[in-house]
Amino acid sequence: MLTLEILTPWILFHFLVLALLALDLLFLNRKAHEIKFREALFWSAIYVSLALLFNVGVYLVKGYHPAVEFLTGYLIEISLSVDNLFVFLTIFTIFSVPRLHQHRVLFWGIIGAVLMRALFIFAGIGLVHTFHWMVYVFGGFLIVTGIKLLFQNETEKPDPQNYWPVKFAKRWLPFTDNYHGGKFFVRTDHAGHVGHIKGTPLFLVLIVIEIVDTIFAMDSVPAIIAITTDPFIVYTSNIFAILGLRSMYFALAGLIPLFHYLKYALSTILVFVGIKLVLTNIVYISTLLSLGVIGALLLFSIIASVLFANKTPKKT
Repeated sequence: MLTLEILTPWILFHFLVLALLALDLLFLNRKAHEIKFREALFWSAIYVSLALLFNVGVYLVKGYHPAVEFLTGYLIEISLSVDNLFVFLTIFTIFSVPRLHQHRVLFWGIIGAVLMRALFIFAGIGLVHTFHWMVYVFGGFLIVTGIKLLFQNETEKPDPQNYWPVKFAKRWLPFTDNYHGGKFFVRTDHAGHVGHIKGTPLFLVLIVIEIVDTIFAMDSVPAIIAITTDPFIVYTSNIFAILGLRSMYFALAGLIPLFHYLKYALSTILVFVGIKLVLTNIVYISTLLSLGVIGALLLFSIIASVLFANKTPKKT
């Protein structure tokens, strides 16, 4: 039975999320502008700081163990999100999206991502609680995904033009050939007559971003369920990671050398949490140990990137 004590944290958290989105939409980015590296880095630090402050609140209200679970889950989601940003960068490049309007696409993309993640999270937790054998399905899925990521050919770039959502959208919806500022839809005129409403390429990019994030959620949600099945911890850590995605994207260009070996860390993390799920009834792996392993893998990948990655910039 839902009580006021149970609902209060959920209500307060969503007020915080709505306040951050309103601040972004109505004040900080009311006018379209190109987000520079320093601004992106500043807001990335703000979102990370808010997540850590929230983590302190979890510790004070719920205790030590849930706080460690939140931090571990947040670290997993952030690390997976960084890998996702490279795909976003590819999509924006292929569609030639002006940097001036990339923030608008990511903002509305994140709104959709919040709704989709909520659906995936509660469905996943419900499956685990109802059908315990689903933990082995999730665990096996993460192990296979981690191994595939390790041997992924980095020279093969995804072509969003061949994605089925793009083909489907173009079949059923009329689109203009050119961008019209930051608009998702425009009304075309034909010889003085009122024309039809058409989508712009910017709306097409938004569709691709939403589909790609849905695919990413299939990896990230099982990964955090391997740490905890507390709906509040799983949901809040996921949403905090998503909220910082836009700023992280614009800071990415200046930090690419730090992520040269990130793929190997992410692959190992997915395999590790997958094994943790599969062995859940045999071997107990504490959340604190999981946090240490994940943090160490990310740290080593960054150190290796700084020391050994080719620092010569490639011409594009």
